[in-house]
Amino acid sequence: MGQTDAPLLTKLSPLDRFLPVWIGAAMVAGLLLGRTIPGLGTAMSAVDVHGVSLPIAFGLLVMMYPVLAKVRYDRLDTVTGDRRMLVTSLVLNWVVGPALMFALAWLLLPDLPEYRTGLIIVGLARCIAMVIIWNDLACGDREAAAVLVAINSVFQVVMFAVLGWFYLSVLPGWLGLPQQHLDVSPWQIAASVLVFLGIPLAAGFLTRRLGERVKGRAWYEQRFLPRLGPWALYGLLFTIVILFALQGHEITSRPLDVARVALPLLAYFGLMWGGGFVLGRAIGLPYERTATLAFTAAGNNFELAIAVAIATFGTTSGQALAGVVGPLIEVPVLVGLVYLALAIRGRYRVPQAESASAETI
Repeated sequence: MGQTDAPLLTKLSPLDRFLPVWIGAAMVAGLLLGRTIPGLGTAMSAVDVHGVSLPIAFGLLVMMYPVLAKVRYDRLDTVTGDRRMLVTSLVLNWVVGPALMFALAWLLLPDLPEYRTGLIIVGLARCIAMVIIWNDLACGDREAAAVLVAINSVFQVVMFAVLGWFYLSVLPGWLGLPQQHLDVSPWQIAASVLVFLGIPLAAGFLTRRLGERVKGRAWYEQRFLPRLGPWALYGLLFTIVILFALQGHEITSRPLDVARVALPLLAYFGLMWGGGFVLGRAIGLPYERTATLAFTAAGNNFELAIAVAIATFGTTSGQALAGVVGPLIEVPVLVGLVYLALAIRGRYRVPQAESASAETI
């Protein structure tokens, strides 16, 4: 999306303009459903996709498909050639992110080993799903987001188990701390990547290709995409309701534990997003790619983290609860960061010489 001098809020639909209200209502609705309907979480978890309930999978697919259908796939080569952004993203996601979560978990939860382990698992699961909609709401670079989540997906399959072994067993042993073991199959992670990224990515690519071939680009972008677009937010709201309904009873019955887990998560999201924005500006990226860098660094693949925690430690474990608290904190925090990014957008400037090679539009 290009920048504009017109006030952003005047251009937003009611669905977009009151997004925090709808998200807050979805969170409350989910918690109330999980609290008041006995056995709801068990029923929704009965049919799952590698540890993640089928309703969550459905919501995520509905959420991601419209955004990925908007991606201009013919522009992806301009992203893959931006080595500054790619290298910075890899360092933020696979070096800084896991290390920061490990440090925060041990610093702030030294007496709660189950929650600490759950948070470390969240830190290892880099975002490949919901980050796409946060990036789109913040007017980030869609093509860059598609490339970065694809790279994260590949690294997730290869590195998740290795980093889990390192941060839960090896590094604590070196530091004289209690050790944990993570039993997770690379095939489980690959299946998660295929379901949560591969399917909507293939659907988005094929929709654009066939739509432009049959009706032309003007029809596709001016007529079809505006009708498809709202479904991303419908999918987001549906996913939030289901996520909070699944663990509504646990969250509302253990508020002090939730508060303890929330503290390192708040610090993590703020530091990763802020660090991504500062680094993007420092290396001369334009706003769109800086926003994409920041949101892909701050987001986490909570659906994978929850699935791994449940498969390894059990549905009622503290590790699983820590994974569920992840989106409880991530959703409102990243919505707030979307608005902060939009406020920065109008004042964001980089020297023309630095930004020219990174421009996509």
